[in-house]
Amino acid sequence: MKIKLDKSQKIDLLLIIVSTASLIASFTQSLDYLSWVAVILCGLPILKECIEGLVSEFDIKADLLVSIAIIASIIIGEVFAAGEIATIMAIGGFLEEYTVSRTQGRIKELVKLTPQVATRIRNKIEEKISVEQVQVGDILKVLPGENIPTDGIIVEGETSIDQSMLTGESMPVDKIKDDEVYSGTINLYGSFKMKTTKISQDSSLQKLIRLVETSKPENAEIVKTADKWAALIVAIAFSAAILIYLITFEITRSVTVLVVFCPCALVLATPTAIMASIGNLTKYGILVKDGSSIEELAYIDELIFDKTGTLTYGKPKVTKIESVNEEEMMYLLASLESKSEHPLAKSIVRHYNGNDLAEVSDFELNLGKGVKGKIDGDTIIAGNRKFLEDKNIAVDDNNQLKNGETAIYVCKNKEMLGKVILTDVVRENSKGTIEKLKTLGIKTTLLTGDNEKTGSYIAGKVNVDNARFNCLPEDKSEYIKQKQMNDEKIAMIGDGINDAPALRKANVGIAMGSIGSDISIDAANIALINDNIEDMPHLISIARKTIKTINLNIAFSLGLNFLAMALALLGSLNPIEGALVHNIGSVIVIIYSSTLVNYKTSKS
Repeated sequence: MKIKLDKSQKIDLLLIIVSTASLIASFTQSLDYLSWVAVILCGLPILKECIEGLVSEFDIKADLLVSIAIIASIIIGEVFAAGEIATIMAIGGFLEEYTVSRTQGRIKELVKLTPQVATRIRNKIEEKISVEQVQVGDILKVLPGENIPTDGIIVEGETSIDQSMLTGESMPVDKIKDDEVYSGTINLYGSFKMKTTKISQDSSLQKLIRLVETSKPENAEIVKTADKWAALIVAIAFSAAILIYLITFEITRSVTVLVVFCPCALVLATPTAIMASIGNLTKYGILVKDGSSIEELAYIDELIFDKTGTLTYGKPKVTKIESVNEEEMMYLLASLESKSEHPLAKSIVRHYNGNDLAEVSDFELNLGKGVKGKIDGDTIIAGNRKFLEDKNIAVDDNNQLKNGETAIYVCKNKEMLGKVILTDVVRENSKGTIEKLKTLGIKTTLLTGDNEKTGSYIAGKVNVDNARFNCLPEDKSEYIKQKQMNDEKIAMIGDGINDAPALRKANVGIAMGSIGSDISIDAANIALINDNIEDMPHLISIARKTIKTINLNIAFSLGLNFLAMALALLGSLNPIEGALVHNIGSVIVIIYSSTLVNYKTSKS
């Protein structure tokens, strides 16, 4: 994924680079005045934001602590320290701003899926019109490969529709007269006429867009752990500094108190640990877009899975072949199906993977049933049981199909050759992943747009704790909302546009990166670039380890600050020594946080 910065982010990045360069030059060339460059470029914006927060909302947070540290460092003549603090915090602010901007759902990508033109039929005359002109009751014509303009009912023709982007169903759905079709779904095969039941603005796709726009976690604004201590530390630092001055009238001691209470170690406690864990996850192909998701993920109660493309591979696949002469049957079947554009036919041809397909004549396609044609003078028929029985061909097969399976029977000159079984295959590591999540105390739930039979089969296969079927995007979002109302933290993992609202609604949204749509990836907080759900236990484990690291960092920082302040009050530390103490504390915090980079779970 390419890193894209807007204009303001590019300016911020440039200021950070210049400030860093000035600090390096100041340190290596002993040119102290160059440190003022970092103070001015990175420090002034922090001071400005701190003042605005205090004036507008009396918002006491880490910015106030950083501002105190910068000012105190300048007072005691440690301009380099002031520039260093300012630059470090500017880098953290830049990363936070960038990740937040990336987690906003790109609604414009959804809008691109909205058809702009429709073919309307009036008085037997076809005319191209804008989708906005379509009215309820209009008759529209939809050609193969076109997106359906709005919701409606087929009044003439048959087709196969890819509606995975809306419902998440893994297999294309065959449609005949009186069946419903939905805006934004794709007509895969066969032209048809439809009668509109909704105008474009009220269509299923527009409803989905509105869901993505409005579905946001109620607790998205996570207060960083270090900020919780800000008010207390500010009060203690100022009170102690004023008190010591009133007692001793020594400004140096007062300044030293402020310096040793420099919040570097405390403020670094959270971002360094989170950045280290993000670096760790990157090695596993896990992209984390916002640090707050790490904290949220550490406390989740339930992980929700989509089925298609998440627990399964999302494509129909030949899983079983039954024939006395498999080579001949697959040769004839692949040759016949090569004339069809149906997804099941493409899967069969892809499985056969041969270049010596036979010539097919008199090809016929019966949508939703099967295909027929002649190869070397022999009549070859392939399709479902009903299709063959309609042709007066007896199907001697008493084996019951498993849920989620589709059978294609093949015959030659009315003689049965065998059958091919296709299914959306469960990922090999799905069940093992679910079991490891359970050992971590995570409840697992399957929410799928598939019917109950197919969904139940997959749920049983991977052994999830809970499952719901026939779920539209709004159903998934509502399920998550109800759970959150009971103070439960929910994570959702899925792919496809239909999962975007639920991904945004969840406390943490996780997208399948390489097969997931751009919209689902951008709606999520985390993306599995390698589509390896087996990494989910590691993701949750390191999130929990990160929170433990942060808490230890904070405890250490607070302990060091209070110890240094006591020594400063007693006059045992001067400002320079105080500055050294807080810098050592910062280094220790960074080193401890960096151990997360190489953290491994038992799986790893």
